[in-house]
Amino acid sequence: MTAHPTVAARPARGRARRAVTSLATAAVLVASAALTAGCAEQRDDDVYTVLNSSTDETYHRWDAEAMGRCGKQLGVTVEQQSVPASQVMTKALRMASSRSLPDVVQFDASEMPTFAEAGGLVDLRSLGLSTEHVPDGIVDFGSYRGTYYGAARSVNTLALFYNKDLLDEAGIRVPATWDELRDAARQLTRGKRYGVALSAGGAEDGVFQFTPFMWSNGGDERHLDSPEVAEALDFWKALLKDGSLSRSTVNWTQADVNDQFMAGNAAMMINGPWQVETLNGDPSLHWGIAEIPVPEAGADSVGPLGGAVLTVPRTGQTERERMAGRIVACLASEKEQLTY
Repeated sequence: MTAHPTVAARPARGRARRAVTSLATAAVLVASAALTAGCAEQRDDDVYTVLNSSTDETYHRWDAEAMGRCGKQLGVTVEQQSVPASQVMTKALRMASSRSLPDVVQFDASEMPTFAEAGGLVDLRSLGLSTEHVPDGIVDFGSYRGTYYGAARSVNTLALFYNKDLLDEAGIRVPATWDELRDAARQLTRGKRYGVALSAGGAEDGVFQFTPFMWSNGGDERHLDSPEVAEALDFWKALLKDGSLSRSTVNWTQADVNDQFMAGNAAMMINGPWQVETLNGDPSLHWGIAEIPVPEAGADSVGPLGGAVLTVPRTGQTERERMAGRIVACLASEKEQLTY
């Protein structure tokens, strides 16, 4: 099952503070790279490099296959250089300082504005990429101050995943409101099994998972002391008080949450589509998805928008930038997106 939930998506801002603090550094390094492009590292005219975070074997293989297809179509060789997601920005800045920026960088969408603000990215529309058939929300996702810098190959959000067998056995309907979720989680908590699992850590995963509860309740990350945000946090605390949510939640990543769900230690979980392949690896696990429950019936379920965008760094090498734009266009094409 790979259906997608319907959400009123908003961009995730889990890394905003880090992006701001690195802006001054980025501006100096990126500007230096662009101004001294004439002294840049010599490269093979037919070999292009994509810096990404596809260190996972599966994604690395998928990306290699996609780049192979696009390279063959364009008559060039496209190679990927993969580092952990937390190191992409650092690596890109280091490469900017040594004037050896790759031709394409796949940034987390929350980090892309740092390079854009520093003048280090090329407007993709100027390279011929059209956004005519791209939903406005996805265009905004890859834009900074109205300029389209990042083409998204895929975007993701969060949903409520549930074990169909466990809910059926308990005679419980899929919860749609906070009260229903709390009640269902209480009834599904048995022995070592918790009713629900989620990531409540202080890092990126926890921020991402809290946003739909905060936003659906009318909260805003710019006013964390508001009653709406406090109510969302109180709801999570209520799940803990009921014993329906493990206290280990503060240490769990989204991958840990998925492990708990697959092991039968949680009847429901909050997670995203990146878990689908793993979930489908267990044919005995019958699972479904639904929108994340809302504070009260009739409210909109507002989910975060996450993912990465393909960008073309400004190197001053016009011809390479044009070809890089064609590579991005190919990787973000309808055919490649469906394959991906």
